[in-house]
Amino acid sequence: MQNTPEIPIRVRFAPSPTGDLHVGGVRTALFNYLYARHNGGKFLLRIEDTDRERSTLPAIQVILDGLKWMGIEPDEEVVYQSHRIERHKEAALEIVRSGLGYPCFCNPDELTAKREAARAAGKQFKYDRTCLRLYASEIEAKKAAGIPWAVRVRVPDEDLRFQDGVHGEVKIQGSDLEDFVLLRGDGTPTYMLAVVVDDIDMGVTYVIRGDDHLLNTPKQILIYKALKSPVPEFAHLPLILGTDKKKLSKRVGTTSIMAFKEMGYLPETMTNFLGLLGWSPGDDRNVISLAEMTELFSIDGINPSGAVFDEQKLRWLNGQYLSLKSWADVREAVMGLMDKVLLEGGLQAAPTDDYLPIAWDLIKSRITLLSDLFGSAAYMFKDPAKYDEKGAKKHFGVSAEGTDRNVCRTVADRLTTLAADFGGLETFKHDALEEIVRKRAEEWGVSGGALIHPLRLSVSGTTVGPGLFELLEVLGRETVVRRIRTAMRWVQAGN
Repeated sequence: MQNTPEIPIRVRFAPSPTGDLHVGGVRTALFNYLYARHNGGKFLLRIEDTDRERSTLPAIQVILDGLKWMGIEPDEEVVYQSHRIERHKEAALEIVRSGLGYPCFCNPDELTAKREAARAAGKQFKYDRTCLRLYASEIEAKKAAGIPWAVRVRVPDEDLRFQDGVHGEVKIQGSDLEDFVLLRGDGTPTYMLAVVVDDIDMGVTYVIRGDDHLLNTPKQILIYKALKSPVPEFAHLPLILGTDKKKLSKRVGTTSIMAFKEMGYLPETMTNFLGLLGWSPGDDRNVISLAEMTELFSIDGINPSGAVFDEQKLRWLNGQYLSLKSWADVREAVMGLMDKVLLEGGLQAAPTDDYLPIAWDLIKSRITLLSDLFGSAAYMFKDPAKYDEKGAKKHFGVSAEGTDRNVCRTVADRLTTLAADFGGLETFKHDALEEIVRKRAEEWGVSGGALIHPLRLSVSGTTVGPGLFELLEVLGRETVVRRIRTAMRWVQAGN
């Protein structure tokens, strides 16, 4: 479709608020958004909230909050499908008047009996058009008697086909389809009818949605034609797959966009990752900004095969973005995480406002999630509650299999001396700390690593992290000396 002044591009995202906002839905919203922005068009949002029991206000708010967090917001007022029921009914009756639809008085019990009879005969059930054969007088008599009636569309026997932007030509044999229902007997519209009427009234020119709607499209094109409305173009996005190559299910693992936010992922990460999930700008890049995606986006770049959601790659990507963030960039998100950790007892007290930016600058290139600050990097804010088992065996001489008393005594003596050295320093800075350690290593005839590794384990409980002397400086004299002495006593006890 060419973007011309006569036919401005208008696309939409139309989620049902019946659960969390799934990453597959967010990707669909993102691709619609990118297509609109690339072509100077409009991105619209429609909430398909006709399931009144499940479409609660909190469920709707989850969608709005998730899209806002991702920076994907509509250009016009949100449309609520539940507000448009009368318009859907009007459209169904218009199709009846056109002769392309007809009233169906078959009650559910009759249809169930026919369906069971077909199954018993080993046949696939297809509505037999009982009501299509009714005379006008019979129809009026049934209406006058107050018999509930649905509206069905008459499906032609010919091939139903359309050109999909991702999959090419899609074809369904009309004779294989039954005359499907547009309006139920209780007056409520079906999805098939409502989505077409809403897209017509919203002026949608390109429908970009998931593969699960691919075979609905030929049926919906019949409705467009019955309503004498222009048919939009279509592009159906491939499924997002788990690492097992099966459909990424809401019931398996983390799939909610807000859950990823709570885990400490950045919106830029999710935009980057989902944008490259099934779409390529024409090269092998892994990192791309929203502005770059907008400039390069095209339907032609969408791969018709399913894309694998690799959470390890997502974590790596998040780490790349985190390493570039200043404290000001992440302060609000980190403070929100910290409040939760404090409430749950993960921290006894909040770090000072002066300490947090310094800690962030030291650790940001070492974490992949914001939540790692209070997880794998919690030693920045509290004394270690335990020591890495392999590290304790190698550097302390302590293990569950047995304790090497000679190693323990040597390590404890060295830690005692280093704690005293550090406590007596005039300035607790990187260079002075390193000088002490190097001098003691030379005095004791050991490598620097023989002291550095036990020190790191003592102050952090881990064997990996930022440069030791930078870490010691940031933690400060009181904390470092206290933690070394605690480790020394633990080693002496042989635990």
